Amino acid sequence: MITSPNTLKITWEKLPDDFILPDDPVDNINQPALAAALTESLQLAGKLPETALTCTNYGICATVNDKTVVKAPDWGYVPRITVPRDEVIRSYTPQLQGELPAVVLEFLSATDGGEYSIKETYPPGKFYFYERILQVPSYGIFNPQTGSLELYRLDDNQRYQLASPNEDGRFWLPEMQLFLGVWSGNRENRQGDWLRWWDEQGNLLLWASERVSQEEQRAETERQRAENERQRAETERQRAERLAAQLRAAGIEPEG
Repeated sequence: MITSPNTLKITWEKLPDDFILPDDPVDNINQPALAAALTESLQLAGKLPETALTCTNYGICATVNDKTVVKAPDWGYVPRITVPRDEVIRSYTPQLQGELPAVVLEFLSATDGGEYSIKETYPPGKFYFYERILQVPSYGIFNPQTGSLELYRLDDNQRYQLASPNEDGRFWLPEMQLFLGVWSGNRENRQGDWLRWWDEQGNLLLWASERVSQEEQRAETERQRAENERQRAETERQRAERLAAQLRAAGIEPEG
């Protein structure tokens, strides 16, 4: 249990079986694609341990002043769960079922505003919930329409401060040991801005389609190299034949 000077009481309890989770549709058709892209590149790069949990519009729970609070970030990352996965099918309760989320991300929609809510009364706003209750180290708010990404990091007083990106416009997330930033391009017939991961050396974590293209390009480069080598050998053979013919014309039998 956590208590604060304003009598905020936080406990970590399993979601009651009779609790009715919201069944609202996603705000924007792009949100599932944006979330899936983040998870896919982590998995392909070997950055997604078996005990980790990535969630998309999936309830993360806490009990605040004896009332159940559930928020469903557009994307979230939990480094380690400590229970079988069939126990977190409906929802996830940190501390009870595993670690606190390391990162949560919200994608702005046409009805944005809730992502910045610091409302303290029940039910608390998202910003307040992630900062004061879950105390998620990194909270990102991404606007797919403008390509802007705001990243809030907990400071020494456990309050969110707006972080500054590096010279490449990316944010270092120590909990992930990765950079998070914005990339413009095409995926799944969507041309626009995407959130992407980069490693510490600045290498982009690729999607499956990019890996296929990279392999095809590598194979084509190898084929071209082999063709160039074949042509070089053929040119060398023809040069040797011409030289041999010239020697024979001069009455000299070439060696070999």
